[in-house]
Amino acid sequence: MKTPAERIGAALAKAVKHTTAQMTSAIEGKKESDAQGEPAAAMYRTNLRDVPTVQGLSRDDGWVDMQVQFLIDKKTAGADHVVGWTVLKPGARHENHRHRHCDEFFIVIKGRGAVYTATGESPSREGDVVYSPRGCWHGFNNTSDEDVVLVWGWMGAGSIEASGYEIHPDHKRSP
Repeated sequence: MKTPAERIGAALAKAVKHTTAQMTSAIEGKKESDAQGEPAAAMYRTNLRDVPTVQGLSRDDGWVDMQVQFLIDKKTAGADHVVGWTVLKPGARHENHRHRHCDEFFIVIKGRGAVYTATGESPSREGDVVYSPRGCWHGFNNTSDEDVVLVWGWMGAGSIEASGYEIHPDHKRSP
C-alpha cells in the first residue's frame, strides 16, 4: 500500500508526464492530427489576473466566503482535470465535503488554518500538501487573522459537476 506522499508523487508525475508529452508534441510541430484523426494537442496558458472568480458557489453547499478561480478546466482548456487557486479571507472556509468521481490535492501556499478530515480537524500551515482520494471527506478552515492561499487540483474531473461534489451530511444548511 502506498503512502499518501507516494500517491501524490505518482499523481503529479503522471500529470507532468502527460503535460510534457503534450508540450513536446506542440513544440515539434507534429501533424495537425494524430494517427486516429484526432486534433493535435495544444498548450493552454492563462494568468491569474485574467481568470474571473467562480460565481454562484453557495454557502449552503459549503463554499463560505471563498474566492475561487478555475485556472484550467474542461470549459477553458478541454482538460479532464481542474487546477484552481483559492483565497480564503480570515474566517472563510470550505466545509467538509468529498468528490465521488475524482481525487483532489491542495498545497497551502500562504497562511495557516485547519484541515477538515474524516475524524475532525487538524492544524495546517504554509507548505502543507494534502491529498484526498475520491470519496475521502476533506475541507479547509481559515482560523487565522490573515489570508490563506491554496493551489489545488481535481484529477479525473474537468468540472464541479463531473467531480461528484457532495457536502458532508452533518453540514447545517441555511433555513
